[in-house]
Amino acid sequence: MTSPKKVMFFCFTVMVVSLLGSHTAKASSFNLSSLIRGIELPVHLTLNAAPDSSSCDGHLETEQKQMEKSTAATATPLKLHLNHRAAKESSSPDKTKLQSLTESAYRDKFRIQSFSKRITERKNQGSTSGFNLGRKAGGVSAATAPATAPVAAPELNGQLMATLESGVTLGSGEYLMDVFVGTPPRHFSLILDTGSDLNWIQCAPCLDCFEQSGPYYDPAQSSSYRNVSCADQRCGLVAAPDQARPCRGHNQPCPYFYWYGDRSNTTGDLALETFTVNLTVPGDSHSVENLIFGCGHWNRGLFHGAAGLLGLGRGPLSFASQLRSLYGHTFSYCLVDRNSDLNVSSKLIFGEDRDLLKHPELKYTSFVSEVKEAGKEVPTDTFYYVKVKNIIVGGERLPIPMQTWDLSQDGVGGTIIDSGTTLSYFSEPAYAIIREAFVKRVKSYPLVEDFPVLSPCYNMSGVEKVDLPSFAIEFADGAVWNFPTENYFIRLDPDEIMCLAMLGTPQSSLSILGNYQQQNFHILYDLKQDRLGFAPMRCAEV
Repeated sequence: MTSPKKVMFFCFTVMVVSLLGSHTAKASSFNLSSLIRGIELPVHLTLNAAPDSSSCDGHLETEQKQMEKSTAATATPLKLHLNHRAAKESSSPDKTKLQSLTESAYRDKFRIQSFSKRITERKNQGSTSGFNLGRKAGGVSAATAPATAPVAAPELNGQLMATLESGVTLGSGEYLMDVFVGTPPRHFSLILDTGSDLNWIQCAPCLDCFEQSGPYYDPAQSSSYRNVSCADQRCGLVAAPDQARPCRGHNQPCPYFYWYGDRSNTTGDLALETFTVNLTVPGDSHSVENLIFGCGHWNRGLFHGAAGLLGLGRGPLSFASQLRSLYGHTFSYCLVDRNSDLNVSSKLIFGEDRDLLKHPELKYTSFVSEVKEAGKEVPTDTFYYVKVKNIIVGGERLPIPMQTWDLSQDGVGGTIIDSGTTLSYFSEPAYAIIREAFVKRVKSYPLVEDFPVLSPCYNMSGVEKVDLPSFAIEFADGAVWNFPTENYFIRLDPDEIMCLAMLGTPQSSLSILGNYQQQNFHILYDLKQDRLGFAPMRCAEV
């Protein structure tokens, strides 16, 4: 059993924490889970991790019963601090709130476009991703590696809690996690992203990379770095970079390609490494060996000085999935509001938080985990979908057609909760009705015309106590999420201006609950019971 000091720890500067899927693998003679620490592989892998018939699909062994037995013995959860990035970051010394908002909205636009492209690709390819087609082209099958004997699931280590750092002072709406990688450990800040699955870091030699704070990770300087070879079954879980670098030999490092949108992608070698994170207890840390990650040599995108990305999506390679055997099927995060003191930290927690479970205002709504394709129930992709029923403004349900919120069988539409998107976005028909509802109900404050990015905006000059209509989301299973005003209205420069912190989804029917609306709520991802929990919380006190 892994000792308490050998569990995995990342000192996170995190944006919002998203969780991974809870789909259980079917039994067979081969246990890929034993090769990937903490991973319980789903039958239907996600868009960015779907093996073809020549690799892993149909060769997975379940550890569900062992996991359930281990979960019953779970100890106190492990907690990690998430700190706000210092305001003196050189990349944005004089940036105003409006400038930061504009940049965040710009990034959100490309992020939403990438979501739409990934959903469209999944629709076109059916239940099998094109990622593994590149493996076939190279002439090497990842399935030829020798099978590994099943091993017993390890005893759960309780709870892991990390601090999250807001990237807002970098001009980013994301949260970052401080991670120590390799042996000896070296510090890197990674973006936390519930909308993707792969963990990756910019690596030397960096042949085409974006600017980051600090040096690149150099695998040659770490004694614990190991390449994943083309003969390894795990190579079948990632996309090959088209025909440019196919697998041509069993001992060749496994090449990967992962894209996020028109301007963001990473290409490199799939590898294993030791990751270490600092805990909330001063001077204490935990390490996890053989974590799968991408060592990126070609990386492009709007990553705002971070060294890479930590994925928390549903796929088997995500950080959350790889921790599952250590901390179970639950993770949560609590994001402090962006106007908090920079010394106050957000938190990311792996494992059950008993204080949260006892919260009198904790509510749950079910994840939408399956959609029908060709008459069959198929697990949803990377994202965490929830089923919205009504939007309530000023205590009244708005006349938004029910079909507006539907997730169709080809993956179009629906609503996701996402840590990487800053603002909240609603499909255009719903957004127009929401916006008009506020315009009709707010008559006490002067409307600011033609204010950039957001609308409506109001001049609050001289107003001591702001009184704006309430806002809530009602889910299909009856749960209602009530938000404080500061979660759906944002103060901008000058501070007398307040704007509705929502926008319409550009050219998409997808709706997204972003991290701004999640501030000062403890958000729980319960993947065993397939539900999202939320409770109002002073996150600085968690």
